[in-house]
Amino acid sequence: MRIALAGVGHWHAAMHREAARQAGATITGVWDEDADVAARFARENGLETHASPEALAGARPDLVVLMGRPTGLVERAIALVDAGLAVMLEKPAALTAGELEPLRERGRRGAFIAVPLPNRCSPIWSRIAELAAAGRLGGLSHAQFRIVNGPPERYRIDGVPWLLAPQTSGGGALRNLGIHGVDAALALAGDNGLELVSASLGRLHGEAVEDYAVLVLRNKRGLIVTVEAGYTYASMAPGGDFEWRISSANAYLVDRGNHCRITTLDDAATQEEPPLPPGERYKAFMADTLARLARGQPPLVGIEDYWRAMTLIDEAYRRTAA
Repeated sequence: MRIALAGVGHWHAAMHREAARQAGATITGVWDEDADVAARFARENGLETHASPEALAGARPDLVVLMGRPTGLVERAIALVDAGLAVMLEKPAALTAGELEPLRERGRRGAFIAVPLPNRCSPIWSRIAELAAAGRLGGLSHAQFRIVNGPPERYRIDGVPWLLAPQTSGGGALRNLGIHGVDAALALAGDNGLELVSASLGRLHGEAVEDYAVLVLRNKRGLIVTVEAGYTYASMAPGGDFEWRISSANAYLVDRGNHCRITTLDDAATQEEPPLPPGERYKAFMADTLARLARGQPPLVGIEDYWRAMTLIDEAYRRTAA
């Protein structure tokens, strides 16, 4: 597979580069709206630059990883999709869910638009599917999806201060990190859906965007979910406080990134699962995306999934602004 990286000023660009290489793909070239940023990234990684998004598309890569500021990103994605290219659209890709409508339309017509929410590669999802297929999962009771990383200053260090301004990012920790938890919650609930019960935002560091958020969600089947996201972990080092926890009538599943445990009631068993550390999940998502693209299958997480999560987050911001 041949992959192009567009918008390499994004703080995840190096992760996508490494993921592509580990998946055995060839990187055809890179582009960024800041030519100096693109040139530096290309030089440091032994890659070629494209002079424009049109030149990048003209090279006909199998997949374009599209990154950058939300403003204008949807329009770039539309141009690539309309040129017949598959896209992996990095978040945040829009300020609100409504801006994603043109991409939803193209997704419904069969365009391949993956959104890298790599915690869908957590080991617990396959175990949930196995337990459900065997009739051993039972009704879902509650879940917690928590991701709390280091303080917001790290985004200035990474050269993306725009992420800390609501007019250019669409929000703070909830929009940027909470999207992972909201997507997980909606995936868990499936067709039963979820409604927002409450939303609370915190501002420990005095930024214009929130650095902490808690959502409570529930559905008519009795499932209660909390989503917790923050820039409040007391370290600038990679990593933070991560936990995916799901409870059903017969199973209790916990994924803490470097540790994964499944406890089941009917056989009185506790099983340690091989973990997939958070730092490895972008690689797993890339490999899965390329495999699905080769087989002609839709992505694991697509534009419709992203729109649903963004819609719920929009509602949380509306409630907290009232």
